[in-house]
Amino acid sequence: MANEPVKIGIAELKIASTPTSIITAGLGSCVGVCLWDPIVKIGGMVHIMLPDSKQARNIINKAKYADSGINLLFEELCKNGAQKHRLVAKIAGGAQMFNFPNIKEVMKIGERNVEAVKKELNLHRVNLLAEDIGGNYGRTIEFFTENGQLLIKSIHKGVKII
Repeated sequence: MANEPVKIGIAELKIASTPTSIITAGLGSCVGVCLWDPIVKIGGMVHIMLPDSKQARNIINKAKYADSGINLLFEELCKNGAQKHRLVAKIAGGAQMFNFPNIKEVMKIGERNVEAVKKELNLHRVNLLAEDIGGNYGRTIEFFTENGQLLIKSIHKGVKII
């Protein structure tokens, strides 16, 4: 029987072992990154808010950024029994929540977050198994450590599993 889901907020990171799931709500331009080791059935999620920590003056929260947040998630999972070479990923979010005419590239946070997340996963040679990204709507996601499934709920698109 599954435990209560572990909840994370914006710019937070948590890991869990089977049968516990991890859930986050309010993914607009943010990206939920889920990493999973299918052998030991341990997984983690980070709720990425911004693409790059290198532009920040003082980094108090590493989970806030794609580069440092994903690195931190790798560290936590490996400290708790996951093997880096076995980790696989699923991502969701990265929406463009507000659409103004003549929107500047710098304002396309969702798109930039997705790009930064994929770049970081690539650097770590992690296989991205599935994604549900873009659009102009928010998402709530729940990641199941038992089977690596990612449940995505949104008002406009209903419910789906990737």
